[in-house]
Amino acid sequence: MRGWRAPASFRRMVAGALGRKAVLLLSGGLDSTTMLALARDEGFEVYAMTFRYGQRHGHEVEAARRVAERYGAARHVVVDVDLRAFGGSALTSDDVAVPKDRPADELSRGIPVTYVPARNTIFLSFALAWAEVLGAGDIFIGVNALDYSGYPDCRPEYVEAYERMANLATKAAVEGTTRVRIRAPLLHLTKREIIDLGTRLGVDYGMTTSCYDPGPNGEACGHCDACQLRLKGFADAQRTDPVAYRGEPSVARSGER
Repeated sequence: MRGWRAPASFRRMVAGALGRKAVLLLSGGLDSTTMLALARDEGFEVYAMTFRYGQRHGHEVEAARRVAERYGAARHVVVDVDLRAFGGSALTSDDVAVPKDRPADELSRGIPVTYVPARNTIFLSFALAWAEVLGAGDIFIGVNALDYSGYPDCRPEYVEAYERMANLATKAAVEGTTRVRIRAPLLHLTKREIIDLGTRLGVDYGMTTSCYDPGPNGEACGHCDACQLRLKGFADAQRTDPVAYRGEPSVARSGER
């Protein structure tokens, strides 16, 4: 039947019966936390992978640890890879400022300086290697092509191309024992729809962090692109963002009436 989706209990039963392991890229942010809750709801045995890649702060790694424990990841690894060696991004270089208070119509136009060169390709390659060791055919990535900052490695064609490459690059795929599927369940959802989905799944968004330039205690700046997109999503969903902000955000924190 078109549009019909099996109940969650049935999906969990099927996934469990098949023993489906999945590797999931977990940043500790809103999107990847929602994705983890969704993967667990669908019955996957989730192996979460987080990267300490030389980003401006360690708050997202700590958030990822909390989220992985809260939502029952079978294992959570934090991988060290130093992208500061190359720089080229406001997130990996102190010489490039994080843009603040960009107009809404600019957020999805062009590629901003917060783009980290080849980051998703690097992350997916690590995830692919771990998935092959685990015998897992599913890799989850929380990319989004609607409410996003124009990153080229968040587009549907990128996800499709990486999946094709992955099935040419691994022993398991070539021998036919495990076909790789790159799952991007949030790809075509707005930020509001992602928040609505997470809320239905019982996600505690107070555990997450999205800010590119947080304060020393992890409080969000409220002005970077990530904060603006997050705040707009909560406003559109008519919910209040539960994380702490320092000062007054550039977008209203709540859309509640």
